[in-house]
Amino acid sequence: MSEEHVYPPVSLYIDGALGRCPRCSKGHMIKGLLAVAPRCEVCGLDFSFADAGDGPAIFVMTIVGFVMIAVLWYVEVAYHPSYWVHAAILVPLSAILCVALLRPMKGLLIALQYFNKAEESRHQS
Repeated sequence: MSEEHVYPPVSLYIDGALGRCPRCSKGHMIKGLLAVAPRCEVCGLDFSFADAGDGPAIFVMTIVGFVMIAVLWYVEVAYHPSYWVHAAILVPLSAILCVALLRPMKGLLIALQYFNKAEESRHQS
């Protein structure tokens, strides 16, 4: 009587990270930098269920934080630069990494939300 686990297909992760529709893999789920499209232009999937909230930002801040600490440590140990050099390297690098990772992370979380049928709870009166 063991219950089988259903794992998301690999294509779901790729489609989510690329901002494609998790159902048809052809339409766009994210328009522009971070705006969620109202529906898929190919299969018509309504994205009103999509609410990634602060999840993508938390994951991106954690990932970028670890990368920045590693870069800071390496530059300090290898070159012993002054503080302004650290700032000149790390501020632009962290901004670029945050912007580059935010869209794929949001798409991934929305695709996983679709796969797991996770929606906000709605109270019935």
